[in-house]
Amino acid sequence: MSIKIERGLFKYDFTDYHAVLGVSVDADAKEIRKCYLKIARRLHPDSMKTASDTEKVLASELLSKLANPAYEKLSQDRTRADYSAVLSQMGKRLVQESASIEFHSDLARQLAAAPNVEHVYKTELAKIAETQYESLDQVVQKISQISELNLVYLMRTAGKKFAGASAPPPPAAKINNGASAAPKAINKTPAPPAPKEESAGSQYIRRAQELMAKNQFAPARVELQDALKLEPNNSRCHSLIGVVYLKQNLTTSAKVHFDRALQLDPKDEMALEGKRKIEQILGQKPGGSKVTSSPNSGNSSGTGGKQPNKSAGSGGLFGFFGGKKK
Repeated sequence: MSIKIERGLFKYDFTDYHAVLGVSVDADAKEIRKCYLKIARRLHPDSMKTASDTEKVLASELLSKLANPAYEKLSQDRTRADYSAVLSQMGKRLVQESASIEFHSDLARQLAAAPNVEHVYKTELAKIAETQYESLDQVVQKISQISELNLVYLMRTAGKKFAGASAPPPPAAKINNGASAAPKAINKTPAPPAPKEESAGSQYIRRAQELMAKNQFAPARVELQDALKLEPNNSRCHSLIGVVYLKQNLTTSAKVHFDRALQLDPKDEMALEGKRKIEQILGQKPGGSKVTSSPNSGNSSGTGGKQPNKSAGSGGLFGFFGGKKK
């Protein structure tokens, strides 16, 4: 039996493992495991004892060809991070090709125009996933629906603005006994200025910070590299990618970007703290000289008996230094 899905991300020769498991594209390992176990129990032969032979074959195919490979890909931190980086790049590519993209469901069109894309995406996806594997003959259709939502969400987070995404017009005045209501006095308080549109570089940086907060440093690095292509003199971007390199134990690359950030902004606190962190790692004093122990001090830090300051890197840089890796 062949399982073929041709909507959403699948349409672009891409296997949407998140859609298979019914989880959002930013789901963590705990949520992924929970959803996989629910699906595995549903498709297990012990749960299919009273099913028809056709349903038993379909359940076996769905488990072995879709659910198991999806869990294998998304359950490991490294492979999930690599997969997330590919997803991010795919979202950007789809923005460039958006003229040729067609939506097959009302939910996808609704998400494309929704002002609060995050809330609508998570809410509608959860509704579909709740019953995704109840009727086996509907599984492929529901995977397709979720994948189409994933496609729209990736494009929206990559900066795509679809037609019709503007706010709806205000409701008309109520009619009383067939006549229009008398107009009320207008409050002439000036309207607040429209929010400034976020630049493409700023969008990359924002997404990178969100990924860094989840310890997803590989895709965050991709976002920041793209941001630097657009804004090579953005000191904050250099500082953030320095943090990413440091979290990946690439101290040389981290130092290059911290130095560049300080060239652009000598008061960049993130870069200053990053340089201090590197000096701690390398066992150096500020300025590059090695820390040597005093013969009579009783400790190797040369602090005259005082404990070294352990706070550097533990609370700064938005918690990226010293954070636990998931």
